[in-house]
Amino acid sequence: MSVKDIREIDLKGKRVLFRFDFNAPLDANGAIKDDTRLRRALPTIKYAVDHGAKSILTSHLGRPKGEVRSELSLKPVANKLSELLGAEVRFVNESVGPDVEKAVAELPEGGLLLLENLRFHPGETKNDPEFSKQLASIADVYVNDAFGTAHRAHASTVGVADLVKEKAAGFLMKEELDNLSKAFANPTHPVVSIFGGAKVSDKMGVLRHILTKMDTILVGGGMANTFLKAYGYDVGGSKIEEDMTNLAWDILRAAGERGCAVLLPDDVVIAEKMEQGVATRVVDASEIPAGHMALDIGPKTIALFKERIADAGTIIWNGPMGVFEIPEFSKGSMEIAKAVADSTAFTLIGGGDTLRAAAQAGISDKISYISTGGGAFMEFMEGKTLPGVAALDT
Repeated sequence: MSVKDIREIDLKGKRVLFRFDFNAPLDANGAIKDDTRLRRALPTIKYAVDHGAKSILTSHLGRPKGEVRSELSLKPVANKLSELLGAEVRFVNESVGPDVEKAVAELPEGGLLLLENLRFHPGETKNDPEFSKQLASIADVYVNDAFGTAHRAHASTVGVADLVKEKAAGFLMKEELDNLSKAFANPTHPVVSIFGGAKVSDKMGVLRHILTKMDTILVGGGMANTFLKAYGYDVGGSKIEEDMTNLAWDILRAAGERGCAVLLPDDVVIAEKMEQGVATRVVDASEIPAGHMALDIGPKTIALFKERIADAGTIIWNGPMGVFEIPEFSKGSMEIAKAVADSTAFTLIGGGDTLRAAAQAGISDKISYISTGGGAFMEFMEGKTLPGVAALDT
């Protein structure tokens, strides 16, 4: 697959339609709570401004399901971008139609225009040809810099790309693809992946795909309980996916056949309730009593996992080791986060909970690369073709 970089296209004087991921969390007053996604887009936007593009910025926000919902307007994003860039970002409260065409026609070289939430139109998520044509009609060049939506075959990620002659990846998209390829296509061994979170079902496809690529897989979090159950352990009142136990066992068996070590918790932190202030204790993973739940990995497991992490050449982390939002069950995630940060390996992390755990541990700036993609990150790991990336193939 050949994907052009934005630097390979002459932008001067051209109408450039950008797809960004400005899906930022808003507070009760409609203000942006976390501008990380906006900041990650700034290098591409600044490059376009500096090279005389007439930049038309697009994104979605939330899930309005094809309806106009004022609380999901991108107007606050326009205001925040203006503040971050120190330059006016014009806003039009439509994404297609006469008002948009007029605003684009009036846009000067180096100018910036943000269109309204793409998902206010049902044609966006349906990849409707007519909606795609309307978007493409205002563009000479199409640039996708929204890796977080690259797994969606929507009008703004696939439909438009097929209709605009010149197309390219923005800096963030290119950065994502380069770093994910570094971790999966040609990694430095030993390769250690760390998986946690609540559900095995969310990661079964990924686990199957990466067995031949990993040297060690460390499993924690709620998903470890299903693996322990598959291994024949009584997990007490821990939450498991009963219908996943056979598949979990298949993963363990297949890993053994392929020479990939899958390490499950040796010990766990248990409690009767998943809430702050409860009494906790550490037990062997094979001795979880009835009425108790495993809610974090224990000290022996932390030490074991740290040994593997310390020896790694490449580390991929997705999913916390326990209910890290509650202090009593946060130690596993915090210790693993610090071990990943202290490693000399190439480190890649992705997924919302993982990013929050890393931030809570104060180690985000010590990670080699933090992916902005949630679903896109997981589908890349699963070996799937991302429609938004495939659409950029020249």
